[in-house]
Amino acid sequence: MIWNQLYDPFGSLLLSTLCAAIPIAVMLIGLGFLHMKAHVAAFAGLCAAFIIAVFIFGMPMEKAGTAALLGAATGLMPIGWIVLNIIFLHQLTETNGSFEVLQRSIAGITSDRRLQLLLIAFSFGAFFEGAAGFGTPVAVTAALLIGLGFSPLAASGLSLIANTAPVAYGALGTPVIALAGVTGLDLMQLSAMIGRQLPFFSLIVPFWLIWAFAGFRGMIQIWPAILVCGVSFAIPQFLISNFHGPWLVDVGAALISMLCLVGFLRVWQPETIWTSTALKGRTGGDGSEGKATKGTLNTSGAAPERAAVLRAWLPWAILTVFVFLWGIPQVKAILDGVFLQKFEMAGLHNLVQKMPPVVAAPKTEAAVYLFNVMSMTGTGILVAAIIAGFVMGFSPVKLVQIYGRTLWKVRYSLATIAIMLALGFLTRYSGLDATLGLAFAVTGPFYPLFGTMLGWLGVALTGSDTASNVLFGGLQRITSQQLGLSPILMSAANSSGGVMGKMIDAQSIVVASTATGWQNSEGTILRYVFFHSVALAVLVGILVTLQAYVWPFTSLVIH
Repeated sequence: MIWNQLYDPFGSLLLSTLCAAIPIAVMLIGLGFLHMKAHVAAFAGLCAAFIIAVFIFGMPMEKAGTAALLGAATGLMPIGWIVLNIIFLHQLTETNGSFEVLQRSIAGITSDRRLQLLLIAFSFGAFFEGAAGFGTPVAVTAALLIGLGFSPLAASGLSLIANTAPVAYGALGTPVIALAGVTGLDLMQLSAMIGRQLPFFSLIVPFWLIWAFAGFRGMIQIWPAILVCGVSFAIPQFLISNFHGPWLVDVGAALISMLCLVGFLRVWQPETIWTSTALKGRTGGDGSEGKATKGTLNTSGAAPERAAVLRAWLPWAILTVFVFLWGIPQVKAILDGVFLQKFEMAGLHNLVQKMPPVVAAPKTEAAVYLFNVMSMTGTGILVAAIIAGFVMGFSPVKLVQIYGRTLWKVRYSLATIAIMLALGFLTRYSGLDATLGLAFAVTGPFYPLFGTMLGWLGVALTGSDTASNVLFGGLQRITSQQLGLSPILMSAANSSGGVMGKMIDAQSIVVASTATGWQNSEGTILRYVFFHSVALAVLVGILVTLQAYVWPFTSLVIH
């Protein structure tokens, strides 16, 4: 029997919205203020969501349980699968000592921690976002930074901040493609509109990243390198998104940014070398502080030989190749042809119906679990790790032993991701998230700001810009047309605003804490990144408001 979602059970949007927000509030308060372990806080939020969905919003208990089960399965495969296998590769490189060589090789480019952060967290992370998305860039960059000696808080928090501007075009344009699908708007126009919003923040985020790490004075000391990094990413991002499409925006912009930054650092280094690996004004777990004069390298021992450097980078080069291959749609199609199982969730599939005004007309929600293990990005990472392991000289038995240790190491993180995705799916199928979205939609002339924040909320809830676009894309189009705004503008704003929610979504925080080996510190990471997430999302909302109402910004809008 089909169940119609109910968005205002109290007959008061304010009361219904407050009630719908309780599960998220329970989880965030548990994480951020009560210092609960992540899986405990997530389970408390899940229990709250189940009670509210069933007893207040009227969702049948069986459907609520099935939605949570579907979310948990999705959390383990593919999200947890990515985390497990990237940590496996990291463990291999630590075991054979190549991470130490990697650290010294990066110091050969620059020993300044701020510049290393730009190169790895922003530019290199953007490449992985463009190639794979779905948690891969945070896992890779956080693991690299912790291996370089960054404090756990710095490696976790700064990887999350850096993984923002590229998110809208992640996984070869998947979020934009999904947005076009649910809104019925032109794909190229959406790509171009997002490309007229995010380049501003591709320029801002590198400055913001270094300010968060080293303070204002530390940022100013390397402003030429930050400018090169940001501009060399922002300009290709604009050009590719407007004149080619969404597919290769991040990959192309990231490669150009890395090349430009490395080339610039061959002719320029800051007067003061920042050698601290902790956040400015915080210990971050190690309390290290330090500076050196220009030309002083922060290395341990002599510079490694070229052959040793190549061997140290080889596992990550193999990873890059396989992640990129696994991200190509044609390759995914071939792998899905080898093995793909679809499980229609009995009692839920096409038996939950979204209702106006969230959608233009009643629409049933599919509930299908795709067990496409061959084409999952995590499988590509596993294949890369195995090949890299053999190249590094590990025997099959040793690989199995290290994999077992890795699985034990991340067991609580995998459980946390599963529970958090269960919470996200339950809020989606019960309509709790739509109730929150409708509260943003009644803001009238302030809708450009709050509509952008709706995208932020969607990613914070679901952990995915793609999921946020699917969730709220239709609502953005309907509301913008009712208010006389460009539907292209506000649909794009959903995606652009959503990227700033990426740093506070629960699964990303768990991925970061796992990659840095800093489990049970998710609340500390959340408290650190929360201000940055909200502040940057508000700035995106202000830009969208200017594009809606104020010349010359209105000239950028596609109608």
